[in-house]
Amino acid sequence: MDNHTQEKGATPYVVSINISQGGIPKLPLESARVTFVGLEGDGHNHEKHRTPLQAVCLQDIEKLEELRQEGFPLFPGTTGENLTVCRLHVNTLPLGTVLKFSGGVILELTKVRKPCYVLDALDSRLKAAIAGRCGLYAKVLQEGILSRQETMEVIKPLRRQ
Repeated sequence: MDNHTQEKGATPYVVSINISQGGIPKLPLESARVTFVGLEGDGHNHEKHRTPLQAVCLQDIEKLEELRQEGFPLFPGTTGENLTVCRLHVNTLPLGTVLKFSGGVILELTKVRKPCYVLDALDSRLKAAIAGRCGLYAKVLQEGILSRQETMEVIKPLRRQ
């Protein structure tokens, strides 16, 4: 896994775009079409994935690397995230934060992601270890094509959610 710097104030970007027909790990793509229901080709067969409020899930590469140092065999897509991002620190952002990607896609952070039972297949201790470091869900405000290495602008909500 690449080492990613955590320079304060550095522009956040997309490390990996990940999809699967269902389950984990999600596999990386160079780019994907983002629609109001999520990434094209990504499995949405479970009812929790059929809501526009949870169309896309984001996870920080820094959190995956942290968990990897704790002994868990993680890489982008392993925890089921659609977007593995760098320098975003997604779990510190308030719900309602808007992410404008350099290619035109716009997402709004909507919900804290909780550890899923499918993580047990990787390691029975992972669900407890990843709690609070699982990333966030987002709804799609603007559809389009999203590519690896795209940068994003972070727009904090005007009011508290």
